[in-house]
Amino acid sequence: MHSIFRNILPAALVAIAAVAAAQDGTTAYQFLDVPVSTHVYALGGHNLTIIDDDINLVEQNPALLGKEFDHQVGLNYMRYIGGTNFMGARYGQGVGAHGAAGIGIQYYGYGKMNAADASGVVTGTFNASDLAVTLTYSHDISDNLRGGISLKYIHSSYETYSAGAIGVDLGINYYNPDKDLSLSFVAKNLGGQVKKFSDRRDKLPWDLQLGFSKGLGSTPFRISVTAFNLTKWKLPYYEPADKSNATSDLVKKDKFASNLFRHLVFGLEYLPTERIYIAAGYNYKTRTDMSTYKRNFLSGFSIGGGMRVKALGFGVAFAQPHTGATTFMFNLTTSIGELMR
Repeated sequence: MHSIFRNILPAALVAIAAVAAAQDGTTAYQFLDVPVSTHVYALGGHNLTIIDDDINLVEQNPALLGKEFDHQVGLNYMRYIGGTNFMGARYGQGVGAHGAAGIGIQYYGYGKMNAADASGVVTGTFNASDLAVTLTYSHDISDNLRGGISLKYIHSSYETYSAGAIGVDLGINYYNPDKDLSLSFVAKNLGGQVKKFSDRRDKLPWDLQLGFSKGLGSTPFRISVTAFNLTKWKLPYYEPADKSNATSDLVKKDKFASNLFRHLVFGLEYLPTERIYIAAGYNYKTRTDMSTYKRNFLSGFSIGGGMRVKALGFGVAFAQPHTGATTFMFNLTTSIGELMR
């Protein structure tokens, strides 16, 4: 297995780099940035390092998959902004003494939309959706270090148009259970389109991310910091010069501190037992992205919790990016082996 992992990883890097370098279009497929884990969503929407009995976490970092998820099934559902609904399923299985494999499918449905001709006359309605199928393999490099790779096929269908893309996530995780310390690095959404909507070629939202999680001594608390969008430093945003005036001119915000915090997501967990968690997160980028819309006090904040009862795990998470967008996510996990006992 060591030789397989050593051979797959370099080959994947070379192939993906060639595809990414060949792209010359705009970034699309932003739905790939939406988490499928309630634990992650509660912690701000990005987290690469949480160690928990939940296979839905693997979507954030393929190195979080392990033989501890043998025969585990995970289901997820999200009521997203507007009339959109996201849902999916994952399955994991141990491979030998040091490896694990998994498969996942994720559906992104955007509901019915109005179709119109070139003059703007509505001619009917149509459906729009995206689908992502993921194959994951991970391997224990040492007692504390694990690497993983996920191969994704993405299919988009909008009215009579369709497109397809192949992406890869590469991840590595260091976990020290004695210190309750977890560190991760992930290269996400490397790859490109294999079928275009039209003459334009769209890019995947590829990214480099770093993560840190640490238990606070003997207390039942754990903190997390995740850095994302590391492929570019400047992430400016705009807000009204006069926030009381809806027609006020927009002012560009591009200072050092603003750019720094728009790369960071902060999370805090309360873990009274190994089977229960309550989590909260703060995503400064989400909050500032809503600065030109109807932002409220909750914008950028998220909260959720989960528990495990025998073989079943449950999780819920909630966020409200702005006053007109309340999002809710639900997770369910179970181990088939434990369920049949």
